[in-house]
Amino acid sequence: MPLRRASCYVSRVTEKLEATFEAEVLRVTFEREDSTFRVIKASIAGRKEPVTIIGHFSRVSPGALVRVRGVPEIDRTHGEQVRALAVTELAPRTLKGLERYLASGIVKGVGDKTAKRLVEAFGMKTLEILDEHPERLAEVPGISRARADQIAEGWQAQREVREVMIALQGYGVSAALAQRIFKRYGARAPTVVSEEPYRMAMEVRGIGFSTADKIAQQVGIAKDAPERIQAGLLQALSDSTEGGGHTCVPKDEWTRAADALLGGAHERDLENAIRALLLAGHVVEEKHAFYTRAMFAAETRLAKRLVEIGKSHVRSLGDVSALLDRYEKAHGVSLAKEQRDAVVRAGDSALLVITGGPGVGKTTVVRALLALFDAARVPVRLAAPTGRAAKRLQEASKRDAQTLHRLLEFDPKRATFQRMASRPIETGVVIVDEASMIDLPLADSLAQAIAPGTRLIFVGDVDQLPSVGPGAVLRDVIASGVAPTVRLTHVFRQAAQSLIVENAHLINAGRNPHAVRDPNADFFVVERRDPVSARDTVLELVRDRIPRRFGLDPVRDVQVLTPMHRGDAGAMALNDSLQAALNPHGASIARGGKTFRVRDKVMQLKNDYDHDVWNGDIGFVASVDEEAEELVVKFDEGREKKYGVSDLDDLTLAYASTIHKSQGSEYPAVVVVMLSSHFVMLSRNLLYTGVTRGKKLVVLVCDPRALSVALKEARRGERRSMLAERLRECSLPR
Repeated sequence: MPLRRASCYVSRVTEKLEATFEAEVLRVTFEREDSTFRVIKASIAGRKEPVTIIGHFSRVSPGALVRVRGVPEIDRTHGEQVRALAVTELAPRTLKGLERYLASGIVKGVGDKTAKRLVEAFGMKTLEILDEHPERLAEVPGISRARADQIAEGWQAQREVREVMIALQGYGVSAALAQRIFKRYGARAPTVVSEEPYRMAMEVRGIGFSTADKIAQQVGIAKDAPERIQAGLLQALSDSTEGGGHTCVPKDEWTRAADALLGGAHERDLENAIRALLLAGHVVEEKHAFYTRAMFAAETRLAKRLVEIGKSHVRSLGDVSALLDRYEKAHGVSLAKEQRDAVVRAGDSALLVITGGPGVGKTTVVRALLALFDAARVPVRLAAPTGRAAKRLQEASKRDAQTLHRLLEFDPKRATFQRMASRPIETGVVIVDEASMIDLPLADSLAQAIAPGTRLIFVGDVDQLPSVGPGAVLRDVIASGVAPTVRLTHVFRQAAQSLIVENAHLINAGRNPHAVRDPNADFFVVERRDPVSARDTVLELVRDRIPRRFGLDPVRDVQVLTPMHRGDAGAMALNDSLQAALNPHGASIARGGKTFRVRDKVMQLKNDYDHDVWNGDIGFVASVDEEAEELVVKFDEGREKKYGVSDLDDLTLAYASTIHKSQGSEYPAVVVVMLSSHFVMLSRNLLYTGVTRGKKLVVLVCDPRALSVALKEARRGERRSMLAERLRECSLPR
């Protein structure tokens, strides 16, 4: 097979047509246990020099004969190579190849000497003996019966793994996904794939309904099969919580979404599938709304436990007013009436909510609370939903603060929290900042871990967007009336001098933000109506004007925020432009239309419990291994994570992000884009959340018409939840 040289600097495909050939594996140059990416050297008949084969495929051993389907290319560093699309292992065809294959470590307990003995004894029938007559291994001189049994067991184990992986890839499953499926189901994986493919959509990360559906069609499952309709309904219901943020959905909305996902389904089939899901307990119906089983359990548990916390007896702190007087005198501060009220309420409440916008002194209240509990010798734990929010809380309070996952001692191996009702958090008070970000499942886990007699205090801004995950917990707790709530409204003099604070409150009230021409201001409005001109303006602001005028780093200090992911002024297009302007060169990996380079600002898109990296965390690419197709991202607090090519779907560029993804974060400067093309997303709390992310500078690049729509739309896309109603019901006398 000729591999033509190309006069190019970067790696390029030199032949558009795929090539298929057989080769003997000489050595494995690179592989890792937790990845399917491999680099091997192989010998091809009629070719003098070995060929390098790279790609994602099942494990192969030296001496193995393989059939390779791939594309030849020239790599700028490594020269000629073949990028494999599929690698299928065949039986070795020479005695030497067979001996090398068996000695490669593929079978536990078989090295060079044992492999040589086996091949001398059985010749080219060695693999047949291992497969069908393993008892004959004891005939070989130097191999005892016990050793023969050990070799037979090792051969059978690796054979099962290889056959499973080959069978899975036969269904069009990538090597990376095949590895995950095998890890989940073991030797039963081919049976699950061929007989119950829709199980994988809910049980294997990276396999959604669409992937399972493609496999199901290959194995002959009918479009109107009950299991397919049920899987589509479950996926649609799951999408409404994971994607839409609802804890429950009405029937008509649910069936419409499922019908679209299934590509059309008969009403009778949908009704039958719903009945089956209800009978099996996968779905729960209440008051004409439908829940997944897990979401229903979490919502009902949370309501019951919060009411129990609110009614529990807590130790008296004595004369709180006198303690506050001493605190004010000692620290030279004067608390506003509503701030004092918040602290006093904390003295006699087991459950408390403190809410308010920017500049109203929430941090001052937290400091006063800490002084109050210190004086009463009541231990306090501080926490927040994200690492960034916890770090800000720690800096503001000068006390240790941690993420809720750390507070609850998350165990990544079992995907569970170790702090729970039977082993509650050991403290007298838990104060949670940025409480608007807490979704329902996390709030449920937190509430269960609060011990009797422990105070729980939520601090946050209820006017911001609700959590990324399902529910609107802070909103619902306030609306229910079961928890004492103090709303801070007084904007303090120093904060009032900031246009960011002033305009945030104007926006929250549905009024136009003030625009001034003062070059020393911290809030600017730039009018742009066209998405392309808006994108060009953002690029100029981030690359040139903001760094030059304010001395801020364009990558680390400036964050672009936009309502939508797609479109000419969406996060994807803005990221491409900003990456090209701010980080155009360096080692890189491409995946799904995205290119990641060393020094890129990136964001994690899914919770990764194993590495303590969470949805929305921002980091920087520290290194890229182009040959292994891997990169390392460093996050704050010393965290880092290695990403293989199959993990890159969990990562995105973060020079620009959606406003939803910015929740709980704070940046020195933000550039907020809001245009008429974002119409479906425009709302007052979206704009309010965006501008309140900026600490020193906010630049609003907007179409005046879009701004007007956003200010009039008090709250678009309200979350559907029954938590407030459940809280009220649980608080009623029994």
